[in-house]
Amino acid sequence: MSTKLRIGIIGTGGIAKAHVSAYKKLPYVEIVGVADVIPGKASLFADAEGLTESAAFDSHTDLLRMELDGVSICTPNVSHHVTTVDSLRAGKHVLLEKPMSVTLEEAIDMTQAAKESGKMLSLGFQPRYDPNMKLLQTIVQSGRLGNVYYVETGGGRRRGMPGGTFISRKLAGAGAMADIGCYSLDMALNTLGYPRPLTVSAFTSNHFGTNAKYHPEASKFEVEDFGVAMVRFENDLVLQFKISWAMHMDTLGATMFLGTDAGLKVTPAGTGPWSGVWDGSIGSMTLFHDEIGGPTSTPITLVQHQLNLFDQKVHDFAEAVRDGRPAPIPGDQILIQQAIIDGVLRSAADRREVSVELPRNL
Repeated sequence: MSTKLRIGIIGTGGIAKAHVSAYKKLPYVEIVGVADVIPGKASLFADAEGLTESAAFDSHTDLLRMELDGVSICTPNVSHHVTTVDSLRAGKHVLLEKPMSVTLEEAIDMTQAAKESGKMLSLGFQPRYDPNMKLLQTIVQSGRLGNVYYVETGGGRRRGMPGGTFISRKLAGAGAMADIGCYSLDMALNTLGYPRPLTVSAFTSNHFGTNAKYHPEASKFEVEDFGVAMVRFENDLVLQFKISWAMHMDTLGATMFLGTDAGLKVTPAGTGPWSGVWDGSIGSMTLFHDEIGGPTSTPITLVQHQLNLFDQKVHDFAEAVRDGRPAPIPGDQILIQQAIIDGVLRSAADRREVSVELPRNL
């Protein structure tokens, strides 16, 4: 009997190829099955990816009948809930691509299923594996900034609107907020230790997505392409969150952490119209503080590396399964940002501040 980890792939779109590539680099892992709801697509995917020994299914429930240690879920957002809950209840560990779900209720159900099953639910936020993201977290949590009372995060693409399932409210749940905003939220909230949010006041729009001048699927565009929100947390912390798929501007500004002793300014890496968001690495980091009685600034030397962050994410999940460790990026953390996104959409729709509703037992 094989001692290798037995992994299944649910959903065979483009992102699934990256998961397969990462797993193939691990000698202790074998991909034993793939599934996709489109008849025949799983078989074609397995052939294309050289998975000659993998079984192919047209239903994830058939795949889950196999002896599996874990699964990567790479389906459209609308399927995240059912495939995750079914996998956890079938006794499989889960690595789920972002965003967590379409609705907050689904995210709560998924988190509860992980708790009840005793299996891990880990979310796919590969920027966490950038050594400079870890450096950012170390600086903030060291106390160097003093009491952090204000954080500003988010990002904007000058042009970067996807189509297809990404622009359907039913299938995606949200637009730019869920697609790239989730990275901005995770970068800031993970740095802060995921504080508990209390209220959200937000505005969203889709001036670009619904305009045929800017988007070829304007008549089908149902989600936001821009959003801004003020989020209040426990311990008198506030966060300004802003995101954009398209805009007439080069940037929405840097991420900043303001503390009573110092401030930290952080810019994302990357150039071009699809850059400017926190789905990759850090471009620069500067500490603002007082020295010898006057204000000064100190550039932080960044860590130079050649890490494939996506591979790091998949490998960490596999190692956690193998070694019996907790979820590397646990669902009960990401539930908090899902609640914030839910609050953004409710606040924008109602044009008022709303409370963030999170169960206390999760």
